[in-house]
Amino acid sequence: MRRTRLLPVLAVVVLAALAVLVVLSAAAAAAPAAPPAWTSFRGDPQQTGRAAGELPADPQPLWTFKAGAAISSTAAIVDGTVFVGSLDEHLYALDLASGTLRWKHKAAGAIKSSPAVKDGVVYFGDSAGTFHALDAKTGKVRWTFTADGEIVASAAFAAGCVLVGSYDQTLSCLEERSGKVRWRLETDGYLHGTPAVVTTPAGETVVSAGCDGFLRLVRARDGKELRRVALGGYVAASPAVAGGRVFAGTFENQVVAVDLESGQVAWRYENPVRKFPYYASAAVAEGLVVVGGRDQTVRALDAASGKEIWSQGTRGAVDASPVIAGQRVVTASKSGAMFSLDLKSGRQVWRFEAGAPVEASPALAAGRLVIGTMDGTLYCLGAKGR
Repeated sequence: MRRTRLLPVLAVVVLAALAVLVVLSAAAAAAPAAPPAWTSFRGDPQQTGRAAGELPADPQPLWTFKAGAAISSTAAIVDGTVFVGSLDEHLYALDLASGTLRWKHKAAGAIKSSPAVKDGVVYFGDSAGTFHALDAKTGKVRWTFTADGEIVASAAFAAGCVLVGSYDQTLSCLEERSGKVRWRLETDGYLHGTPAVVTTPAGETVVSAGCDGFLRLVRARDGKELRRVALGGYVAASPAVAGGRVFAGTFENQVVAVDLESGQVAWRYENPVRKFPYYASAAVAEGLVVVGGRDQTVRALDAASGKEIWSQGTRGAVDASPVIAGQRVVTASKSGAMFSLDLKSGRQVWRFEAGAPVEASPALAAGRLVIGTMDGTLYCLGAKGR
């Protein structure tokens, strides 16, 4: 008898619990997702140059900030803060919403290195060879490391350490907490680009290319070189890794694809007429490799074959590395134009004239584009009223 009386009560309790779960699920679905970030030079450890989300159809200037000298550093955007370096030797932390200065830090030399942010610390190098780790909220110095050459590369992260290349021809693995050297790998040329990090059967693997013309696969935990591949020309770009292949442009006018597993060159692209170096890093998405060149052209290549799918003239050399956001390619040229192209066709869909040459690459997050110019102006563009 008691059991019979309990059944309606239990039914009510179960229904009430289900109702609470439905409400909580609806609230979770309605809650806005955490805003995406642009934490490093190419946006992700594989250096693919892909952004989360999309830009508005016609982004307009929301604010500008004037540094004391040119900006060739690509910004990082994390937790509502923009971090960017300048040739005036300062790293600036700015409010993403308004452009208001939060703090600035004087480095030992000009800053071309793009800052990278991880776990509340911002990392970057300078022309004096000093590598800095600063508290992202306050700008307070956590630690510094001194290389024997200029540091232009952005930092990457693997195996609990910060990876950074320098003009002393060395790739260094520094402990995140202290900056203590865990291992160093000597190469035969400057390391200008940022290494990619991928997971392979050997564990976390560092993919690095440099001015000695070699692509190196390095075991992250101890710095052992696993493979070396000749690219046929020196490389300033950061290697992009996608679909089991590495893609990089060279100063011998080629874009090269290397199979990660075999170490064999899968294809080489070279324009038969316009033979100019590739300084910019490639972006990779949806089976396309998109890269800008000093031949005043942005082109998309088929990732499988290297065949050119489309090309778009830019009226200026393109040293800015393109970023792919949704179905758009965003980049800039030394003519002073910032623009976006349709990913599938290469058709130009938006253009903004900055009035000064652009060498920095775009940073995209939270529906905003942040990019600096060689007259020291940092632009934040997005939808008006947001």
